[in-house]
Formats: sequence, C-alpha cells, structure tokens
Amino acid sequence: MKPRSIVPSLLFVTVLACRGAEAPDADHGHAHAEGESWAVTAWGERYEVFAETGALAVGHTATSNAHVTILAGFAPLEKGVVTAILRDSGGREQRFRQDTMKRSGIFSVEIQPASEGTFDLAFAVETAGDSEVIPAGRVKVGSPAAPGGLVDAAEEVAGVSFLKEQQWKTAFATLAIAEGSLREGVAGPARVLPARGGAVVLTAAVDAIVAPDPWPYAGLDVAAGAPVFRLRPRASDRGLPDLAADVSSLEAEAEAAHKRVARLEELLRLEATSAAELERARAASAGLDARLLAARRGAEVASGSAVSGSLDVTAPWAGRVAEVTVSPGQAVAAGTALGRFVRPRPLWIQVALRPADARRLRDGAAGLILRSASSPDPIELDARAVRLVSVAPEVDPQTATLAVTLEIDRSASELPIGSAVEAEILLAGERRGVVVPHSALVDDAGVSVAYVQDSGESFSRREVRVLARQGLRVLVDGLKPGERLVTVGAAAIRRSSLLSSGAPEGHVH
Repeated sequence: MKPRSIVPSLLFVTVLACRGAEAPDADHGHAHAEGESWAVTAWGERYEVFAETGALAVGHTATSNAHVTILAGFAPLEKGVVTAILRDSGGREQRFRQDTMKRSGIFSVEIQPASEGTFDLAFAVETAGDSEVIPAGRVKVGSPAAPGGLVDAAEEVAGVSFLKEQQWKTAFATLAIAEGSLREGVAGPARVLPARGGAVVLTAAVDAIVAPDPWPYAGLDVAAGAPVFRLRPRASDRGLPDLAADVSSLEAEAEAAHKRVARLEELLRLEATSAAELERARAASAGLDARLLAARRGAEVASGSAVSGSLDVTAPWAGRVAEVTVSPGQAVAAGTALGRFVRPRPLWIQVALRPADARRLRDGAAGLILRSASSPDPIELDARAVRLVSVAPEVDPQTATLAVTLEIDRSASELPIGSAVEAEILLAGERRGVVVPHSALVDDAGVSVAYVQDSGESFSRREVRVLARQGLRVLVDGLKPGERLVTVGAAAIRRSSLLSSGAPEGHVH
C-alpha cells in the first residue's frame, strides 16, 4: 500500500551528548555512533515516532532506534515496517527499510546515506491495511571527518524523564493542545423526579382481597392497560366456615326445590295441580339457585380460589412499578393504596438556583451536565435533549433558592427517580481559550499541574489555573496551543519525578 503523507501535529528535536564508541552503561543505556547523535519526535494522525539516531556521514551506517507508538491506545507497534526516508530538494529519495523489531515497539533502522547534503527526513510506518508517512524535520549528511545530524536542532530540555517502556506499560495518552470554548453555565443541587403526570398511586376501588396472581414487584415493566393488581371483591364480612355452612344448607334446599318442581310438572300433566302452583315452585327454585351461586362465590372469594368476578387494577400507561405496599391475600378497604407506578422516561430535574442565576435562563437551556456521587463520569445532554419547563415564582425561605424544572430525554435506568445530583445548566454564551481534558490535571500539593511532552521521553511540569469546568473538560491558563499534553498518565510522570536521584533513568536497546 502506498504511504499517505500528512502534516504532523507537532515535531520536537533533541541533540544528545555523544559517548563515542564506548558501550552503553547502566546509567543511560542508549548506544550511539561516533560524533554527534540526535533524537527527533514526530506525530502523525495515527503514530508517534521517537527516533534516536547516530551521526550521519557518507559511507557510514547510522542506527536509528525508532520507537513507534500507536496513538489509538498508546501501545507499541508490534508488527509492521518502518522506513526512514531522506528526500533531497529535487524530490529524489533514499529509503532505508526495517521490517523486524529489535524489541517491542522499537525498530532499528540502518541509515547509509549515499551522498552529502541537506535532506528532508520522514518516517513511513506500514501495517496491515494501514500506512502513514510522518515528516520529521531536516537533516544534514556530512563526511566521515565532519558528520552531520539534525538541522536547527533545539537545545535539549532538562525535563522529567519517562521512558517509552514506562509509557507503554501504564495507562498513557497525549494530544496536541488546541483552543476551544466552554459554554457559560449556572449550577446547583438537584433532584430527579418523574415528569408531570408520570407517577400515580394505584388504589383499590372496592373492598376486596388482593389476589396473588399476577403479583407485581418494584422494577417490573408493565404495558399500557395490562393488569398490575387483581382484586376479588369481598361478598361478606363473615368467615369462611359460616359461608361454607350456608352453601351446604342452600344446596340441600335447592335440591329439594328441584325435586318439587319435577313432581309438580308430572302432576300438571295428570291435571292434579294448577299451573300457578308450578310457577310458584319454579320461582322458589330459581331464587334458591341464585342464593346458592352467590354463596358459593362468596366462599370462593374468601378462600382466595375465585377467578371469575375479579377486578383488575391496570397500568394507565406503559411504565414501571416503583413500590408495592400490600401483600398477597390481604383484605383491603376501598381507597387503600396498593402501590406506586411511574413512567420511567422522560424525567424532570428540579434544580435549586440562586435567583440571579435563575434569571439567566430567559433564553432556555443550551445543555445540561449532571454529576452523581455514585458515578465518576458526568451525564452530558445537549439542547435537543433538554427542555426548560418552569422557574418557580417564589423563593424557598429555607434555602433562598428558586426551583427550576427541566425535562430531559433520559430513563430512570440511567438516573433513578429520587436521586440527588449536581446540575450545571449550560447557557448560550461561550468562553474561549485553551480547553483540555480534566484527566490531564494532577493535584500537586494543592496546585493544579499538567505535563507537556518536550520530546519522546522528556516532559515538563506546568502549573495551570482552572478558569472554568464543563463536564470532563476544563478551560485553563498556563498551556499553549500546539504543545503536546499528557492527557492520561500525568500522575505516573509526577511519581517518576519524585524518584530519588539513584533511580534508573535509562533503558538498553
């Protein structure tokens, strides 16, 4: 695949003091060629290359130990091809390819310049299905008597050492600092509530026994119109034994009435009785049958085995059971609360704001950020998911705040109803400046600090002043656009800076 050239986001160069032809010692560990050695750090869109290279001279081989980091995940490149490219002013190229690692993430590219002069240096990184060419400054190729190196090399910065091997073994990431903006906002304590009409107490309409099936539980999702509770109306306040005795007595009476009707029907055919007498007997039998049916139903209700004649308490909308306040088989009077039912989405957020802050909401909310003590990451919502419902007309005398209600397109699964949160309501105005991730800041004895990458393995400590916060981003003073900022792993660099002077500072290639 043909490499694609890009403009690197940053380029740092460092001149390294030479140790001549001696072997690397235990203190530093980097082996360099005779003459002046140098290092360069360059970033592309997908890779970072930190190359430590020997002096460049025609007829001599300079080893460039290229440390290649995959920026997505900040891991060492384990498999691929790294090529050093020297390009002259006429566009002619000399390529020096290395397709095997010396060690994880390190490719030792042997550079043998064919001619003297000044060249543009670049590194091509090729992997399966991906490639990138990363410009890395200008170099001079000299003679064996006067070898060359990096052109216009910056003086080495005495920063905190944090080696590539350390970076690759810990959670670590960097990015180029850029200007941005944060919205202005107002903040206050808040509580999550069901939306208007989104909570109801389900009650018993009649005196009844609460049936055990179906039985709801907190958190149960119920479709609109589906039964939540089932009630069996109570036919009598008498106990089951009395009702059973009534059933037995009425069964006997009904049986006798049926036999009487049958006899009268036979007598009527023999003209031994009147039709009126038969009708009176039939009416009495029917009355006994009705009384027997009612008695049996009452006994079934009292025993909890009745199904017919039950009364369902249904869900007024698709929602979720929040609380159950009765037990299976419990006798309840009309009006007794059976449980609470809520609509889990959308939700209301009621924020307590100072009156002066509440007045700034005239144009509505441009977004909302919610922070909970139970979660390290805030919930951020843009203007499309937030609607200003109301601002209370009266100040709470206990808190001297106004209640501001917002409706958000979120579920109770994410924000349980009743939760206490910190809310920041975003406004239309913006503040511009250097915006960085909150993870880049480290508390150093009460001072907010960040670490800037001067070169591949050298970092500078910067004290910063936080001007504003918004979710996981902060607006700061003390950093410059274009610098490379450590966004993950700053605490590890701080610990490295606190090591004693006897701690190891180098690695061996």
